[in-house]
Amino acid sequence: MNQDASPRGTFLKIADVVRAQILADAEMLELPSAADLMRDHGVSRGVALRVFAVLRKEGVAEPVPGGRWRVVRAGVDVDRRPLVERLADIITDDGLAVGARFPSTTELSTRFGISRPTVSKALDKLEAAGLLSEARQGRQRTVRALPKRTESPGS
Repeated sequence: MNQDASPRGTFLKIADVVRAQILADAEMLELPSAADLMRDHGVSRGVALRVFAVLRKEGVAEPVPGGRWRVVRAGVDVDRRPLVERLADIITDDGLAVGARFPSTTELSTRFGISRPTVSKALDKLEAAGLLSEARQGRQRTVRALPKRTESPGS
């Protein structure tokens, strides 16, 4: 049996197609979803997941929360810290004081390119840590405390 007729190597061919898309489109930030690959190439979920594994091994892509995959480009820095830490940094980076309005879930979702449920879970952790007030229907979260820095003075 030749390679074209065999299902073996199908994921490698699809990985080649996706890699070519990444190279052709410098603005491409996110890989197609597994469902997109399944639909576009007529393959199973397992084959689609193997495509992601190949691209990850090559350093072309990495997983992000929510089951998506992001394109990794040489020379482009991506903040890989947990979302909770990045959200806590908003307080100091944006110069928010105690009592100040904290950005909404929708604003944060857009700002970080992450789903609203994922942002909500991270905000709940900041609320539990005492940094943010509780969000209620029609009431915006506010800053309750400033985050403590654990960096040494020499940093």
